[in-house]
Amino acid sequence: MRTAVSVAIVWGTIVATMALFEGSLIYFPERYPAGAWDVEAIARASGTRIRDCWLEAADHTRLHGWWCRPSDTGDPGTGMVLLYFHGNAGNLSHRAEAVVELVRLPAEVFILDYRGYGRSEGRPTEAGLYLDARAAWRFLVEEEGVDPGRIVVLGKSLGGAVAVDLAAEVNPAGLILQSAFTSVPDMASRHYPFVPRWLIRTRMDSLATIGRISSPVLVIHSTDDEIVPYDMGRALYEAAGGDARFHEVRGAGHNEVALVGGVAYLEAIREFLEHCRTRRGEST
Repeated sequence: MRTAVSVAIVWGTIVATMALFEGSLIYFPERYPAGAWDVEAIARASGTRIRDCWLEAADHTRLHGWWCRPSDTGDPGTGMVLLYFHGNAGNLSHRAEAVVELVRLPAEVFILDYRGYGRSEGRPTEAGLYLDARAAWRFLVEEEGVDPGRIVVLGKSLGGAVAVDLAAEVNPAGLILQSAFTSVPDMASRHYPFVPRWLIRTRMDSLATIGRISSPVLVIHSTDDEIVPYDMGRALYEAAGGDARFHEVRGAGHNEVALVGGVAYLEAIREFLEHCRTRRGEST
């Protein structure tokens, strides 16, 4: 009896602590100046034009992003634009190499730091990240004058949930999900099976939302993802239905998909962007 009571107390303490500090188990932001912030040096080394941008969410949280374009673009108003939502750790400066590779497709890329990340104000929450995504969309469409038919939303890992939520509302030209999970409770069940699902306040239920998206969808996932299981990527792909495609990468860890995927990975994205461009052109 004493052992059972002790175990129950320990379990209850652990669960209560995890519930109290739930956000700290989901978001791992690094604030400025952590990271690589020499925009001019990155631009010179990569041949990419990078512009610091400031925008404001609906709750007046000030946000920061990078607007990245090929340096040799003829007419910047004709190419496809990737609206990039990154994962749960670091900040946008840690994605500089990945962004440069996407720009070389070629594509224009706008990458946003969520509230609490990099140079953005505030503290990350599920509702806050959704507001940030909408602010990024408004910035591109209303302030930069980008045709929504040119915008493909790309979400990596946690950013996949942000991307799905936005795409269900704004109907972008396309949606790319890389190493994305089905929901936060599903992830918790995999990594913290002793925590009751009903205690988890953060939902990010992409599996329940993705079926509402009418845009083309590309899901990219590694068979060897040690953080977000491969079957979650497959479940999102199957739930998307309609105009959806799946690109499998073998042998890559969660943060190695682009590196291990190499040329085939970039080609899958390039072909998808062309598909989205052609599809939008045919519908207008």
